[in-house]
Amino acid sequence: MTAEEGTSAKQGHSEETSPRGDLFDPTCPTRGLLDRVGSKWTVMTVLLLAEASDLRFSELRRAMAGVSQKMLSQTLRQLARDGLVSRRVDADITPPAVHYALTPLGRSLVPALTALRSWAEEHMREVDDHGARAGSR
Repeated sequence: MTAEEGTSAKQGHSEETSPRGDLFDPTCPTRGLLDRVGSKWTVMTVLLLAEASDLRFSELRRAMAGVSQKMLSQTLRQLARDGLVSRRVDADITPPAVHYALTPLGRSLVPALTALRSWAEEHMREVDDHGARAGSR
């Protein structure tokens, strides 16, 4: 990549933000995204919310086998902090119901995560088979 494309010729040093970025540069937007949405719980939460207009915490937890209350709370808090999820409290009922929904920014992430899910469904058996063969050597 050249300086005209947004990064310097020196590896790891950005002169300005590049639309493509340099995955090996710590300031690359892709690395930031992977840090934020690279967990299975984050991907599952976003994809579940993409299928519904909004979901309560308990509905999300029931749909995500194996997630702890603490992990789901942390995931939702981070997604809300990043502007990907909105949180709405319905205080008219006891106990108050908390609803979560994707924001427009969160919805824009769905196609990429859907593509990742499709790839996994198509290829993970093959990946697992390779891993099993390598482990038996």
